[in-house]
Amino acid sequence: MTADTDYMTLALAQARRAGEAGEVPVGAVLVQGGQAIASGSNRPISGCDPTAHAEIEALRAGARALGTYRLNDTVLYVTLEPCLMCAAALVHARVRRVVFGAWDPRAGAAGSMLDAFALPGLNHRVDVFGGVLQDECAALLTGFFEARRR
Repeated sequence: MTADTDYMTLALAQARRAGEAGEVPVGAVLVQGGQAIASGSNRPISGCDPTAHAEIEALRAGARALGTYRLNDTVLYVTLEPCLMCAAALVHARVRRVVFGAWDPRAGAAGSMLDAFALPGLNHRVDVFGGVLQDECAALLTGFFEARRR
């Protein structure tokens, strides 16, 4: 097992927590120096906060843990391709790398709908890699929405 799959497994645990709470099951883990320093899961419903995506929750927790919003030399693992809002936050936080699981053809901003990370003029470049544990990440989302439709 590689480090990417190990950390994505941790992100999947966060996603399951979100699903159990009635939120869309997306989870994220922020890593620095080989250590998970923060995590987050979707909570816009319970938090009455449209910005409470898993990535944002992990960034907020990481900033508190490090005492700065500049999350240099960090890697964010997230179970779903980041949306435009989250992609912009990841750039502004100066995250070095983003690794995601499932692609999001409707709202993904790392190549599916658009690639926000490649926009010209950004003050920081984020290395992005998708498809890690893609089947597991996608199955969690598919199962959640199928259960909602019943």
